[in-house]
Amino acid sequence: MSFRVQAQQVIPLYAGSIPNSRTDTAVHEISTTDAHGIVRVSGVTRPTLTAYLPDPAKATGTAVIICPGGGYAILAIQHEGYDVAETLRRWGIAAFVLKYRLPDDRIMINKSIGPLQDAQRAIQLVREHAAEWHINPHQIGIMGFSAGGHLAAMAGTRFQTAYIDNPRQLSLRPDFMILCYPVISMTDSLTHIGSREHLLGQHPTEQQIRAFSAEMQVTAQTPPAFIMQSTADPGVKVGNSVAMYIALHAHGIPVEMHLYEKGPHGFGMHNPDTPDQWMVRLRNWMISNGWLPRSEAQPEVF
Repeated sequence: MSFRVQAQQVIPLYAGSIPNSRTDTAVHEISTTDAHGIVRVSGVTRPTLTAYLPDPAKATGTAVIICPGGGYAILAIQHEGYDVAETLRRWGIAAFVLKYRLPDDRIMINKSIGPLQDAQRAIQLVREHAAEWHINPHQIGIMGFSAGGHLAAMAGTRFQTAYIDNPRQLSLRPDFMILCYPVISMTDSLTHIGSREHLLGQHPTEQQIRAFSAEMQVTAQTPPAFIMQSTADPGVKVGNSVAMYIALHAHGIPVEMHLYEKGPHGFGMHNPDTPDQWMVRLRNWMISNGWLPRSEAQPEVF
């Protein structure tokens, strides 16, 4: 594909056939909005990227691919996707919301790798078009919420194996990871059981558990990370974040983690139980690592 995109344009992830897919006419994409304004998308069969591109004059060269959460059953695509992308765009970041396929035996030959294929393709696609989208190909990060955090962590730890065609041998490694109240581990003691069952089935093997536990896949080549969660999270055990932090630190990978005393699961950019703005902390981390210029350091209410 060769094209220029405008802000908030939807881009098909694959130009031709979708890898690892099968057709089932019973599966249809559905989008619903509840009374609280939470948008949930399910039944994704044709994955896309929605681009939020800054004015080229304000572009920092940094890009972030955003993976909404939803337990690998749905995508909370508004408050963990589009809203976040709009904020990043205001910072001068090219943000891309990944509407990835949810693991489903009806539409996938191997459902365990389907979401990871889409994440790898998103990184590949952004790198392919970096020049025309005013992006530095060495400043492409991935961000994920909840199960989307697991997907982002998988992209950051399993990049040495290409699960998609990669004829140009482009790097599939994200340059940094932003993991927000993430599912990290598939182990019995830490996992979010719904995410694991959707991804690996009810009876995963020990080999599958290890392969899809991000904390067990960290190496010296894993990219730097920012991790954020509430210790009171009732949905995903905070031990997931802690295990990833320990693994990254043990391998000498730069990592910053912010754990809040209070807060629910799935709050997106706004933890209702603290006046602290974790997005400000994220921006400061990005500035300290050179992904945003120092001029962006002024505090902002989101």
